[in-house]
Amino acid sequence: MARDGIVLTPSQRTAWLRLIRTDNIGPQTFRQLINREGSAEAALAGLPDLLKRLGTPARIPSIAEAEDEIAATERLGGRFVGSSEPDYPPLLRYISGAPPLVTIAGGHNLDWGHSVAIVGARNASTAGQKFAQMLAVDLGGARYTVVSGLARGIDTAAHRAALRTGTVAVLAGGLNHIYPSENISLAHQIVENGGALLTEMPLGWEPRARDFPRRNRLVSGLSLGTVVVEAAKRSGSLITARLALEQNREVFAVPGSPLDPRAEGGNALIQQGAKLITGAADVIETLREADPSRSSLFEPDWLPEREVAEAAAPSSDERARLIEALSLTPIPVDDVIKSTGITISRVQTLLLELDLEGRVEWSSGQLVALRP
Repeated sequence: MARDGIVLTPSQRTAWLRLIRTDNIGPQTFRQLINREGSAEAALAGLPDLLKRLGTPARIPSIAEAEDEIAATERLGGRFVGSSEPDYPPLLRYISGAPPLVTIAGGHNLDWGHSVAIVGARNASTAGQKFAQMLAVDLGGARYTVVSGLARGIDTAAHRAALRTGTVAVLAGGLNHIYPSENISLAHQIVENGGALLTEMPLGWEPRARDFPRRNRLVSGLSLGTVVVEAAKRSGSLITARLALEQNREVFAVPGSPLDPRAEGGNALIQQGAKLITGAADVIETLREADPSRSSLFEPDWLPEREVAEAAAPSSDERARLIEALSLTPIPVDDVIKSTGITISRVQTLLLELDLEGRVEWSSGQLVALRP
């Protein structure tokens, strides 16, 4: 996959970091602000007045704070990579809400476009861990990069088995908060052997329960396919599998005994259409022709073309019409535009304002809904 793109200057990287670290600004809002203003610097300049008008308090990090985070990250061996840059993981560009900036330690020579995720139970059986190891070794031998979440059990087994061929551990916290702590040594080994650690979270961020599903979307998003080795009926691994399906990636599952609760999730996935596998060859055969860059299924997040700013801001009537058109059920933005008759640029402005107010949420890139 081509590695073209625009390298950020130091000042641009600082501006990008300040913008994405601003309160209430996530990947979708970031992209809309960039589209609206033309650059992160311009977005930051206009943001205080916009927030004041909306009555939405939000703290914007200073230049010094952003520069300090960049310097501290570099001291840990990490670097910030923007989504416009050639070193940004290519498969990640095609997911909904792709992080504008990721922190990466290591991985300079990895094949980021040829990756498979292996996930599963933290309390994995010995047989499950052994199978994960076999998969990782065989996939690595076929030049696939193994991606996982550095959790106990299946994740750990997969990372260890892929140390020599290349593996990526996606963190739920900051680069200096490896979780679980028992895998700090493994994290160092991954980087020392040419693999990588990746996170979108700020330096110093301690992972919370809600950060793991957010992490899981990156595990699946970095990969052409996700393999679930063992998983209970309700588990983070099934969340990763669901996210992979939403991202139009392949989902594989290893069958297990109906008597083992750790096999319930994988067996259910197979019943629902996931590909049953008995070895790496099954995965390799399916992914042989996989390439998101040439698949119509892989679409970028919704983002209208930049237009000349209109003289008048959206009216209160247009705002009310747009809110009335939304519901708790996600709908395509194009449908909102058609049903309201509001121009694209004004819909973009209104959705941006509602997003900053925390009143809407996005899913699958092109679907928007009112936040409960």
